[in-house]
Parts: sequence; C-alpha cells; structure tokens
Amino acid sequence: MQRLVSLKLASSLSRKLSGAAAAASTSSSLRHSRLCASSAVAGPSRAELGVSSPRPFFPDNPSWRLLARNAPAPAYSNALLGSPLKSLANSRAGFFRAPSPFNSRSGFGGGFDSYRRGWKSWFRRLTVDNVVLGLIITNVAVFMLWQIADRSFMMKNFTISLDNVKSGRLHTLITSAFSHMTMEHLIYNMIGLYFFGYNIGRNFGPEFLLKLYLAGAFGGSIFYLVHHAFMHSQSKGQGMFSIDPSRMPGLGASGAVNAIMLLDIFFFPKATLYFDFIIPVPAILLGIFLVGKDVLRIIQGDSEISGSAHLGGAAVAALTWARLRKGRF
Repeated sequence: MQRLVSLKLASSLSRKLSGAAAAASTSSSLRHSRLCASSAVAGPSRAELGVSSPRPFFPDNPSWRLLARNAPAPAYSNALLGSPLKSLANSRAGFFRAPSPFNSRSGFGGGFDSYRRGWKSWFRRLTVDNVVLGLIITNVAVFMLWQIADRSFMMKNFTISLDNVKSGRLHTLITSAFSHMTMEHLIYNMIGLYFFGYNIGRNFGPEFLLKLYLAGAFGGSIFYLVHHAFMHSQSKGQGMFSIDPSRMPGLGASGAVNAIMLLDIFFFPKATLYFDFIIPVPAILLGIFLVGKDVLRIIQGDSEISGSAHLGGAAVAALTWARLRKGRF
C-alpha cells in the first residue's frame, strides 16, 4: 500500500513537474513572441523616417538612440555599425535641402522656363494664316507710320544704314524689313509674301515661315551693309556718289520675301510661275533671272533698288535649302 501510495505520489509529482515545466515554457515562448511582436511593431515607420520633418541621425542624439532602441535587430545593427548615410539609404529616408530659386518653378529659373514654355506654346498655336496676315498687317502699319510719324524718327528706326548701325540702332537690321515708303513697293512685296508665303507655310509650318522671313530680313540687311561699306571705302576722296554710301538708307521687305520666294523655287523648280502676272515660265528660270538681275544691279550701281539686299535673301534661301536637304532642320 505504501509502495502504491508512493508510486501515486511520484506519478502525481512528476505530472505536476511536467505541467510546471510546460507552463514555464509556454509563458517563456509567449513573452518571447510578445517581445518580438513589440519590437517589430515599434520599428521606424515612414512618417518617423521621413518625409514631413527632418530628423537628426547622429548616434549621440537622444532621438537617434530612441529610433535605434525601437528598431528591429537588423536596423539596429545598421544604425550602430553602418554609417548614418547608409542607414538612411536603407530606410528610404530623404535628404532635406532648401529649394534653389534657379530650380524651383516659382523662382528665377522656373520663371524663365515658364516664359520660354509659354513662348513655344504660342508658336505652336500659330497657323499659316496668322503668320502671313500678321506679317502683311505689320508692313502696312509701318507704311502708315511713314505717313503720319516724324520723318527723322522713321529714318533712324526703320531704315538700315552704316550710320544707324554705328550709332547702336541694331534693331534696324530687322525693322527695316517691315518698312516701305511707297505704295507700289509695298504692294509688290506683299503679293510675293502672300502667294509664296502660303506655299512655304503649308509645307514647313507657320513657325518655319516666320523664322525664314526674319532670317531673310537679317541676311538682306547684312549684305546691304557689306556692300555699302565696300562702296564707302572705294569712294573716299573721289566723290563717286552724290550721297555718302555710309549714310545711304535702305528699307523694304525685298530681302525677306526673296528668301521665301527662292526657297519655294529651289524645292519646286518645275512649277509654273507667271512673270509679271502674265508670262508663264518654269520656276527655275524665273529664279535664275531674278538672281542675275540683282547681280547686274550691283555691277551697274543701281541706287533705286538694292541688289545686295535681294542677294542676301537669296543666300539665306540657298543655305536653308542645303540644310533641309541634309536633314539639319
């Protein structure tokens, strides 16, 4: 009986011991899982690391110690053993810097960029009608100014000459190409601009047409200045000209219109054009005739029509044609 009792006591004691061990193991695993869960949950979130407010990341800072203490083991080891920059890179934390006025949209650089984008978008909204009619209206408006404005003001700001350029009025390189004193000169140039301008605009776009007009104007002015500088150097002390070539004014859209007309002829040499609106001729023959006539004007010293300005427009047309053929534009 005593042996039976002792066996019972021993078996009950062993069951209690095993139950206690199991309970201890369960509580230990529970504590371990709670610890792991708490440490995992307390890891650094995106809001803590990041995006709304800068956080110091040096190890002797209390906020850094708090971040490292609450982080899981890999982040903690990276924070202590790795460089702060590496830990920030691993945690996807961003660096904070003051916005540069040259990069921000509201600063100096952004303002210039937005201005440039607005200018380009304005160009894209242009149509061929807008450009052709706009150029014609501008030429007519300057012609009206010649009728009502002070003649000295118009001579200084709407004619091209060596004296004007030497005086710093460089805008006359372009403004002279919108300037006509006689109705006949204006009508002939605007008819050429209307017909050939529409053709160029339909094939290459309104922006290209406007740039070609301005390039032809600039080229015509440069050729005019070079020609008159040469004339001035040849006439010193000889009295070859009634007016000093350096003071001889030039005006008109002929250089710009010549650039547009000859570029159209270069691309469509077999087209039929009407000389003086009556005689049908191939476009290439008309182009050769016009260029030859301008060369003859320079040789003969024509003081009424500037062959050099016309040839300046022709040179712009030839250069543009060559670059278009090579795919440069």
